[in-house]
Amino acid sequence: MWMSSASAAGCRWLGAAGSLAVAVGGLAAGTLPSREPWGVWVPRGSGITLAATVLAYAGLTLLVAAWWRYGRLLAAGARDRVLVTLAWWTAPLLLAPPLHSADVYSYIAQGAMVLEGHDVYGEGPSVLGPGDLGADAADSVGGNWTDTPAPYGPVFLVLAQAVVKLTGGEIVPAVLGMRLIALGALALIVVSVRALNRDGGDGGCVGDGRAGALWLGALNPLLLIHVVGGMHNDGLMIGLMLGGVVLAVRGRWVLGSVLVGLAMMIKSPAAVALLFIGVMVARRDGGVRGVVRGLVLPGPVAGAVAVGATLAAGTGFGWLRTQSVAGTIHTALSLTSDVGLGLGLLFGDGPEPVKGVVQKLGLLAALVVIGALAWRAWKGRLDPVLGLGLSLVVLVALSPMVQPWYVLWGTVVVAAAAGTAAAGVPVGEGSEGSRDGLRGRVGLVLAVLSAALVYETAPTGRTPWYGFVVAGLVLAAALLWVRRGRGAGPRATVPRQVRASVADGRRERTRP
Repeated sequence: MWMSSASAAGCRWLGAAGSLAVAVGGLAAGTLPSREPWGVWVPRGSGITLAATVLAYAGLTLLVAAWWRYGRLLAAGARDRVLVTLAWWTAPLLLAPPLHSADVYSYIAQGAMVLEGHDVYGEGPSVLGPGDLGADAADSVGGNWTDTPAPYGPVFLVLAQAVVKLTGGEIVPAVLGMRLIALGALALIVVSVRALNRDGGDGGCVGDGRAGALWLGALNPLLLIHVVGGMHNDGLMIGLMLGGVVLAVRGRWVLGSVLVGLAMMIKSPAAVALLFIGVMVARRDGGVRGVVRGLVLPGPVAGAVAVGATLAAGTGFGWLRTQSVAGTIHTALSLTSDVGLGLGLLFGDGPEPVKGVVQKLGLLAALVVIGALAWRAWKGRLDPVLGLGLSLVVLVALSPMVQPWYVLWGTVVVAAAAGTAAAGVPVGEGSEGSRDGLRGRVGLVLAVLSAALVYETAPTGRTPWYGFVVAGLVLAAALLWVRRGRGAGPRATVPRQVRASVADGRRERTRP
């Protein structure tokens, strides 16, 4: 056990070194602004940029390797302060420039647009002129998004607006302000994951249940790079949504629906959680009354939050019409977009009409699968929180636009699902949610995907061809490792204490 703890400390050092290398490399090879008057994040010569890129990729590989090994040690029974490890791996990224994405510049520009009185849902960041607030951020927005209206809800725009107002739109302070929001999102995720996995030890030194959840849901390099490094608002959506699920699991479904409503006003996919909160309400209350309450009440509560937030923000209801704008931009990770494009080129007069049909069919198929998962959860055959995680995975897989960090939507929820039986979620006899196998397989697949997809985008935010090659090689290596029986980290499974709780629940024969 002592040797395991010592090795875990070595992983902490190795991951911190990797994170530091990513941050230092990012100073020359990150997603730098086009104009930066402070002289901190400015382009360097080609030789320095190349060396910085190599350093950043080497650091990323160290971080992934440390994460994988750390998970194996935790699975083998090592007890370690996982939150200390998280702090070590996060700290080097705090002052780094944006990494692997230019989206934060869009966020800042959209906050400035609100302050300047522009219609953020009718125009893109290009409307900001050289003398306007946030002009440097607008000039740094990636090409696809320059003229794209905001697809985000008013709650996020209020946060972006506050950052711009407090920093005067200066690019470096504004980016660091957005990173503070990202750190808040990470804290929400950690608190929620721990709340759903209450079987751990004291002081953050945890055993297999909570350790596995934190390993997959918070220490995940895909999350550290894209939520902390890239400051994607998906982290805030996940944190609020998962906080709402925690409250619903504890029987406070009204407050839970309020938090989910706020999460929807960051990004709309959080609305899927309302369906599974409804399932929890229906199973807890039982009978026709429970079904009616579950189907009817969570949605209006979240809807009232959405309306109130929109009116308070003063940005209008334009977010209702911009939810599909992202789907107009082709991403290679979208299965339905790729299939639709191929079919359109082969059999259609033009690719776009066929691609649009295939994308809609993909979303329809996702809704059918999500409905089936909710039905199984209501019948007691699936843990509702795990059902939510699987639903978000399916939604991403069949979405018309897929970015690597979208995988985190379902990954964090699946990671958190290990503790829901102990927290009192009613699960019926033979429930797939109570079996170690399902969570283990899903968690393992998501861990492998996380390790591979973190390479898909370059530190500059671009998506080069070699990113797909490296991601494919990592995916193949990880699958080979797993097939040889070495596995990944601690699975998002149900630990002993939770299995005992499930056994008690079976004896009580909770009603469907």
